[in-house]
Amino acid sequence: MEDNARNDVRKLLKTFGIQADQAIMAQLEKISNDQSLRVRIILEDQTDYADSSWADPLHLEIEGEIRR
Repeated sequence: MEDNARNDVRKLLKTFGIQADQAIMAQLEKISNDQSLRVRIILEDQTDYADSSWADPLHLEIEGEIRR
């Protein structure tokens, strides 16, 4: 099970990384040459835990600046 989970995570992250890179580079092309891009990446658990009061959904936020 752990191998399946790890492979699934890596697949999602790889796909996200490629698409995020493309989107960021396209955005940098649109803005002025000396302007940095400030981004926030949010990871949210979309699982339906029904009425489970013990559930602590995954939530992760990171912010950063992409310099030109």
